[in-house]
Amino acid sequence: MKLSVFIDKKHEEEIIIYSHEKSKLISDIEELISESVNEIVGYDDKKAVILSPSDIYCFISEDNKIYAVTEKERLAVKYRIYQLEEKLKNNFIKINQSCIANIKKIDYFDASIFGSLTVRFKNGYTDYVSRRNIKKVKERLGL
Repeated sequence: MKLSVFIDKKHEEEIIIYSHEKSKLISDIEELISESVNEIVGYDDKKAVILSPSDIYCFISEDNKIYAVTEKERLAVKYRIYQLEEKLKNNFIKINQSCIANIKKIDYFDASIFGSLTVRFKNGYTDYVSRRNIKKVKERLGL
């Protein structure tokens, strides 16, 4: 594989890949680029923080506000759930009406006798997969 990089401040930034077939390397490059483009600003009472999607465990909706849940805190964001779902479709999946989960931050699923799924994230936060989304989540994760 050959790599060419051209630095030109007058030209719009663009990445073009020519390949015989899609490989793991190309998928990794796509993911890296989409994460760097999709930085999100989170707010609390005192500060604004630039968040990389890889730092976010999930987005939740509470009291008509959207929060990004990270390792240690919840920060308000200025997006709606549907906007985040579209913007971050590579590594995030909608698990219920008020939560979009980062697939890479899920620790495990806990299935109940009644068929519902509870999601436990690596930071300890838990939420549930709605009945409407169970099939889509299972297909996306290969369960």
